[in-house]
Amino acid sequence: MVWAGTVITPEQVTACRAAGARFLISPGWTDTLLTAMRESGLPFLPGVSTPSEVVALLERGVREMKFFPARAAGGTAYLRSLAGPLPQARFCPTGGIGPDDAPEYLALPDVGCVGGGWMVPADAVAARDWARVEALARTAAGLTGAGATCR
Repeated sequence: MVWAGTVITPEQVTACRAAGARFLISPGWTDTLLTAMRESGLPFLPGVSTPSEVVALLERGVREMKFFPARAAGGTAYLRSLAGPLPQARFCPTGGIGPDDAPEYLALPDVGCVGGGWMVPADAVAARDWARVEALARTAAGLTGAGATCR
C-alpha cells in the first residue's frame, strides 16, 4: 500500500491521490489541510505535538493522529502522560524512532503503530535496493509491544 507523506498542503493531497496514494500522513494540520484530507476520501493521519492540538482534533472527530517529532517531543514518557486525560486519542509516533525502541512505543495503550525512516534508508533507496527495503519493512512488521503490532 502506498502511503503519502509528508503532506502539508491541499494541493499535495490532490496530487498524492492522483498518483495512487492510498493513505495520507502529515506532520501537523490546519483546518484547510484537514478539510482537504477528509474530502480526498483517503484515510489520513494529521500530526500533533501538544495536548491542545490533540483536543482540537478530537473536537473535529479525529481520534487517530501522528505524534511528531516523537523522540524530541518527549517520547514514550510524553505519550504515557497523554493517555490519562486523553484516552480516546490513538497515536502513530514518528521521528527519531528505530527498531530498538519501537517495541517500547508499541507497548503503550495509546499507540496503534509506529513509523520510521529506518525502514527506507536513503542509501538503499538511492541504490534501488528494494530487497533491503522489503527486508527492513518485514522486520518492522514483526515488532510488537504489549499486544500491539507495528503496521
